[in-house]
Amino acid sequence: MIRNVEAVYEHGVLRPLEPLALTESQRVHITISELPRNSSRRDFSIVERARAEVAAAGAAPTIEEVRSALECIPGSLSQDVIAARGDY
Repeated sequence: MIRNVEAVYEHGVLRPLEPLALTESQRVHITISELPRNSSRRDFSIVERARAEVAAAGAAPTIEEVRSALECIPGSLSQDVIAARGDY
């Protein structure tokens, strides 16, 4: 299993910022990549959540499946945009 986890280096030890499902003395492979100093933890959590949602979504629908799902919606999107713009 591959998992990206943010950690802090303190007093010679890497300390993960979230709990890890590891057993005592379990060996793991670590790849270090530095984060920009001005980066926001919130931005990283949003990206990680989006990656998890994409991975959980499975295969993307085909164009035929999308058309089939949309055909039950009445009207025309282009007509709705024109109506919303008014006299531009």
